[in-house]
Amino acid sequence: MENRSRLELANDNAAAFWLAQARVHGWETLVRPGFTAVRCDRDAADVHRVVVTRPYDEPEALERELVQVFRDWGTTRLCLEDPYGKLDLTRYHCEAGLGLPVMVREPHAEAQPLRAAPPAGLRVDEAVDADAFAEVERAVVDGFPIPPRQPWRRGEFLTPALLDQPGYRAWLATVDGDTAGACMTYDDGTAVGVYWVATLPVHRSKGVARAVVDAALAAAEGKPATLVATLLGEPLYKRLGFTEQGVTRWWRLPGLSPDVPLLLPEADTAAEAEA
Repeated sequence: MENRSRLELANDNAAAFWLAQARVHGWETLVRPGFTAVRCDRDAADVHRVVVTRPYDEPEALERELVQVFRDWGTTRLCLEDPYGKLDLTRYHCEAGLGLPVMVREPHAEAQPLRAAPPAGLRVDEAVDADAFAEVERAVVDGFPIPPRQPWRRGEFLTPALLDQPGYRAWLATVDGDTAGACMTYDDGTAVGVYWVATLPVHRSKGVARAVVDAALAAAEGKPATLVATLLGEPLYKRLGFTEQGVTRWWRLPGLSPDVPLLLPEADTAAEAEA
């Protein structure tokens, strides 16, 4: 049995999270020893996703392998997570974002006390039906936010069919009955990944994010929890007992014309022709 590091545990959960969505949508996938790729293609707003899951010794070799996948798929929009930070995709038209901490919380880790009492009307429930899941979707699209999916249209970003995927769960926070925030979780059997923690603007700084993550952790059933933190969210996750396991760099291909697929630089194209 493979002895995975905590970083690899988090990488594998992220890959499984996207593979679960691929099963629902019928997306093409590619699972290789060092990475997982998902060809998200509902519409022009979707981006192809790649999660690098294992360390690599030769960045340029991995870059060429990945770009060949992008060429085969006609990729024009991309989000690639590199938790090892050695890839350089600038020569393939990609842009790198800031490094983001990959964090893991061990089972039964202690959380720091709340800094202030949450609103009296705040509650968190699991979204188990289509209507509640639609509110989760709205909170994520408008609270994260996700500009390509705005204005929010029900079922366009998150289909309720995801709730039928084993391990896939959603959590909805309300304040006096009004939607305030949400998050998603994915249990791959070993760890529980926390995704898309979002709070609607009017409800921020009131403990909503902590409440939905607390609910997700309470349902983790003794498994480690994993997530990739934004810089704004990192302090909260540290207070909840998460610790940094690495820093991932997210590469994005902002979007070329749909009829101009990603191409190898001339030097690589020439080398390929000679092979």
